[in-house]
Amino acid sequence: MSFSSDEVNFLVYRYLQESGFSHSAYTFGIESHISQSNINGALVPPAALLSILQKGLQYTEAEISIGEDGSEQRLVESLSLIDAVMPEVVAIRQNMQNQQKQTIKTEAPETNGTTEEPAPPATSTTTTSSTTPAPAETMEVDQSIEIPASKATVLRGHESEVFICAWNPSTDLLASGSGDSTARIWDMSDNPANPNQLVLRHCIQKGGTEVPSNKDVTSLDWNCDGTLLATGSYDGYARIWRTDGLLASTLGQHKGPIFALKWNKRGNYILSAGVDKTTIIWDAATGQCTQQFSFHSAPALDVDWQSNQSFASCSTDQCIHVCKLGVDKPIKSFQGHTNEVNAIKWDPQGQLLASCSDDMTLKIWSMKQDTCVHDLQAHSKEIYTIKWSPTGTGTQNPNMNLILASASFDSTVRLWDVERGVCIHTLTKHTEPVYSVAFSPDGKFLASGSFDKCVHIWSTQSGQLVHSYKGTGGIFEVCWNSRGSKVGASASDGSVFVLDLRKL
Repeated sequence: MSFSSDEVNFLVYRYLQESGFSHSAYTFGIESHISQSNINGALVPPAALLSILQKGLQYTEAEISIGEDGSEQRLVESLSLIDAVMPEVVAIRQNMQNQQKQTIKTEAPETNGTTEEPAPPATSTTTTSSTTPAPAETMEVDQSIEIPASKATVLRGHESEVFICAWNPSTDLLASGSGDSTARIWDMSDNPANPNQLVLRHCIQKGGTEVPSNKDVTSLDWNCDGTLLATGSYDGYARIWRTDGLLASTLGQHKGPIFALKWNKRGNYILSAGVDKTTIIWDAATGQCTQQFSFHSAPALDVDWQSNQSFASCSTDQCIHVCKLGVDKPIKSFQGHTNEVNAIKWDPQGQLLASCSDDMTLKIWSMKQDTCVHDLQAHSKEIYTIKWSPTGTGTQNPNMNLILASASFDSTVRLWDVERGVCIHTLTKHTEPVYSVAFSPDGKFLASGSFDKCVHIWSTQSGQLVHSYKGTGGIFEVCWNSRGSKVGASASDGSVFVLDLRKL
């Protein structure tokens, strides 16, 4: 067996991406020159590095358990990955196995002169070896709330992990973006059991011809009336597509991957954030850069429009800037986070800005003051994303209180009453990091997606789990259609699925 450093680097790079460390993956990819290798990432299956490590671990365990005479004795304890790469530990375990075999050979059981069938192995439910890790905690989900397979449509076609998905605001078209350098549009309206799919191939010019970029599609967003889809890619380009799958514009100004991309409400501008530390407002009609903002000192991770001409951006530099078209410096800057700021979101009124960070805090900011309005500390690990409910003053659900949802690597989702600055519900059924949350259009339900492969749907009023579905890969994104009747989800194994919540 032989392998190259390029192959090892690519598997590590892919593992970082699949684990959600997109910024670390980018840095590692640059330093290890991944883009210069001839490896076609679309052909490498998800979790390839973990699969190889698992097989290597099994091989090492087999070496230990098989003696010189070819006989096999089951391992008393499983081998950890770190133990397997330490020769002295492997040697000790081999000696232990050999001693155990010798003991079995030399000690004859007392049978009172009769031949007995060997007793079945004892089963212990109260103790575990001090050196064997306890099994991962599992959360039991009431079978009565499990969504049946008949209500789930699994969409296959992507050849790599699917990082993002979003419903068209006007029709039941679901867009998805993947590590296979394609976005896809799935038509779930006519024949949801066998939907038509359009493949949007992200290509670059090379030697006078168009070739696949082999770069991840990192972000996508529909315009307000659902006539155009914008995508952002690791190849540094933003693109605008028509609903028939034709490419309308290619937007090239960033010098490196695009991490986030949003249409404004009017639909005349697109906003993007890149690893080149800049944010750009694009004219959607011409595809030209209208203004580039270079205020961050590190990669820009997320952007969100406050109005049709002003927006906020956040970065690994721990800062948040509020900028406006035509103004050559930030109109407001917020500092207070002590680690990179992963996501920012304006409330429906554009009055309060929420931010979440690797520092495990959630902060609420107002344009009326320099310090945060609330510093919400409850999560025990990094907070990956946040969403405001479509409720409260100025929304279509004015009689419901405005709440904020936060999703964390601590496997929980929290719902916050922002006016009082308190956590009203902690949602704890997930067992792995939670990457995505989304409110239903009426604000009554929240969908959450985790790397435990589960999509949970919760009541926002009671905090109770009302529906649950387990897919086949870790969930990167969940989203509701405009009528609140379907939930879409995208996963690490290349699958996209749609849950039909009608008549459940």
